[in-house]
Amino acid sequence: MYSTCGPSVEDQPYYWSTGLRFPGQRRRGFHGEFPMAAVPSAAASPVPVSPGERWPPLESSPDVFNQLMWSLGVPEDVAEFHDVYSLDVDALEMVPQPVLAVIFCFPDPTQDASNPSQHVLITGEKETLFFIKQIESLGNACGTIALLHAVGNAYSEISLCKNSCLDMFVKSTSGMTSYERAVFLEKDDDMARAHLLAASAGDTKLSDDVEEHYICFVECDGTLYELDGMKPGPINHGSSSAKSLLQDAVNIIKATMHNIPNSVNFNVIVLSRKAK
Repeated sequence: MYSTCGPSVEDQPYYWSTGLRFPGQRRRGFHGEFPMAAVPSAAASPVPVSPGERWPPLESSPDVFNQLMWSLGVPEDVAEFHDVYSLDVDALEMVPQPVLAVIFCFPDPTQDASNPSQHVLITGEKETLFFIKQIESLGNACGTIALLHAVGNAYSEISLCKNSCLDMFVKSTSGMTSYERAVFLEKDDDMARAHLLAASAGDTKLSDDVEEHYICFVECDGTLYELDGMKPGPINHGSSSAKSLLQDAVNIIKATMHNIPNSVNFNVIVLSRKAK
């Protein structure tokens, strides 16, 4: 779905080659721009019905995520996704600030550093978090779900274009449960159409044979949360702050990478707010 090839986890420093997004395939330049996915149009092209065709995997590239986010209704001069080239402290200091969210892709969603039995939040415990379940009918939508988690939990920091796809989605689902949001997303043809266009923009041939997964880290009220649509709810990872979000998330990411020593298919991108 989205992976990057680089040195093994044991090789220090933590680094990956952002020139490679998928095993054996090079990232290409972006051709053209996505149209704005705003008010539905009667002339809009139909979208597939089956989960696999409607929600194919997204490539882990800031180009792909930016064009998807901007097409959905985040102005280009407000926020942008960036690569994280290394997990070393010096490299993290070069990441554009402020960081609003951290998106991590890694192999096999069952192998992570979390302990849901101890840290997962029960329904209603943290209603201020914007969380979406990844139900079966959403196929490989975890990339778009991670993007929605990033933007949805930075709503106070990001101004959305009025009546854009994202603006209507966030407002329409604000009072819903995580499952209700998932059902709403699954039926949202405009969101699915934008997702399909983003999926087709990557370098790698679309496939249902995907072993990687996207999750998102955000800071809310002084706490670091992991948002994984495959889990029952948000996962509390302890104290954090807007300033330390990236480093705090990287600590969890390093632990996850350590638990999957035989893979190099990892990638990290961040959502940063542009200077006002």
